Parts: sequence; structure tokens; C-alpha cells
Amino acid sequence: MKSPCEESSILDGKALAQRIRSELRARISEGVESGLPVPGLATVLVGEDPASSIYVRHKIRACEEVGIRSFHKTLPADAGQATLLETIQILNQDDAVHGILVQLPLPKEGYSEAEILEAILPSKDVDGFHPLSLGALFQGRPGMIPCTPKGILRLVDETEMDLTGKRAVVLGRSNIVGKPVAQLLLARHATVVMCHSRTRDLEAEVQAADLLVAAVGVPELVQEDWIAKGAVVIDVGINRREDGTLVGDVAFEGASKKASWITPVPGGVGPMTIAMLLENTLEAGWGDSAD
Repeated sequence: MKSPCEESSILDGKALAQRIRSELRARISEGVESGLPVPGLATVLVGEDPASSIYVRHKIRACEEVGIRSFHKTLPADAGQATLLETIQILNQDDAVHGILVQLPLPKEGYSEAEILEAILPSKDVDGFHPLSLGALFQGRPGMIPCTPKGILRLVDETEMDLTGKRAVVLGRSNIVGKPVAQLLLARHATVVMCHSRTRDLEAEVQAADLLVAAVGVPELVQEDWIAKGAVVIDVGINRREDGTLVGDVAFEGASKKASWITPVPGGVGPMTIAMLLENTLEAGWGDSAD
């Protein structure tokens, strides 16, 4: 563990995710040898969106690496809501499938994302997007935690930051990242401020943060002078410039001079999301035996 006073302040999500995957591989191997079932993850891809196809391939490859069995279904973009719901019901009833992930976003026409997510059994909701999963998170009850927020907390843990009483600013209010990560931070006794596109004096709010989680999808919105000296910065944004390069929601070069710890883009939060998906699948398959 590096301390903030050392030269490097980079939170290497890729390295942490690899360490978690190695631990999962060992746990799964040992568990299967002792008689526990091989965890199974089903991925469902609707259409041929290039980015979604790449994400699904990465998830399948990660499953193979740690010993999770993959079940993959590809449906044409015009398959329709009924066909997708039928596919989910078949996977719900398959005892070899412990986790179900429908790759988002769905095609714009012919699908209700809310209805699709609700159709997945909560016990197989490894994405943590089912209303019951999010309700359990809100009430502090056990349940599936959305992968990206869960990964963010693991990254914060790497800094050894005690969140009690700290001012945590969450920039972005999505159901996938902003809202659930705010709940996780509240559970750690942080004072949480949620900001968004209509927040007044956004710069001042960010400047007051001990911890910033930026997940708004605006390239390099957060500049160096927005960051308080010594703050921890978690950049969830991933934005592609016209020249093909990827940047986050935080201007990394400047912010890294002020932050005690900061995640890079790419190589920060992204790898952790897949690692947490694998961990959730193991927990879904083994229940209390996964602890």
C-alpha cells in the first residue's frame, strides 16, 4: 500500500482487479473441489452494438479466467420485448445459471429496460439493478450491490481513507452509479453531497470534497482548480475524443497534482466493474458459502 505522500498517487484499478480475480480463481477452484457448484453467469446481448459486443467478450473472457461457467445468448436487435423476456425466464429456471446480465443499453425501439431488469430473479441479479436489490441497498439490507459502485468502494478502501465524517461529493445521479454509490458512502458514515447538471456553483461544491466521485459523462469537466489539496478522486467517466483517445470526467494531468489519490482513465474504475461482477456471480452461486 502506498501512502499519499509518496510520489505516485495513482489508484491502479487494473492491478487491483487482477488481484481480486486471482483470489476468486483460487476460491472457486477450492470450492468446486469441495463439492460446491461451478458458478454460472449468463450474458444476453441484443443487437450488434460494437461497444456492447466488446464488453460482453471481456466479461466472458474474465469468467473463463476465474473458473466461472459462461452462458451467452445473442438476440437480433428486432427480436422484441416478448422474446427477450422469454429468454430471461428460461435462464431464471436454469439451475446452472446463478447470475444473469442483460447488456445495456438495449436498442432504442421495442424494449422497456425497466421491465427487462425486473424480469430477472433478484437472486440472479448480479448487476444489482433490480428494484428489490436497490431497495435493499437503500435500507442497508443484504443484497446484490451494483458492480461499479461496489468497485468504487474497493478502490477507496485501497487509500485507507476513513470515510467517517468526510465530505463525499458524488457528481452524477444515475441509477447505475451516482445514487447507489451515495448510499454506500452514507453507510460508511460519510457526509454525502449529490451534484448534477443543475447544481448551483458546482465548482465550489467539488472544491469542498474530501472524496470526489465523478460520474457525469462530460469530458474533463472537473479541472485542477476544482480539486482540494489532498482529496481522493474517483473518475468513473469514460469519454472518447474525436482522435479516438479516452478521457475521464476529470482533467487528469492537472487534478493529479492536487489529489492524494486519483484513478486513471482507462485503467481505473472500468476493470473493477468486471471484477465485482465476477464476485457477485460467486456470491449468487454459493450464498453464505462464498464468505
